[in-house]
Amino acid sequence: MLNTFKAALVAVTALSASAAYAGGPVIIEEGNDELIAENPGSRIGILPVLGALVLVCLIACGGGDNDPAPTAPLPDEK
Repeated sequence: MLNTFKAALVAVTALSASAAYAGGPVIIEEGNDELIAENPGSRIGILPVLGALVLVCLIACGGGDNDPAPTAPLPDEK
């Protein structure tokens, strides 16, 4: 009975010890009390602003379907 108890105790100790170190040692850094500032939520980047400006320019400038006024050909000088 005592030999079975010792074998069970050794098995439990071996299994729990290997499970405790399965992920490697845990390193806790002390003295790192810095606060990380969050970015404001209303900040937009430059890309949407440029896209909006290009879209406004495309709408305002038009497509350019109008052909320029035809010009009369110059007479040949001989």
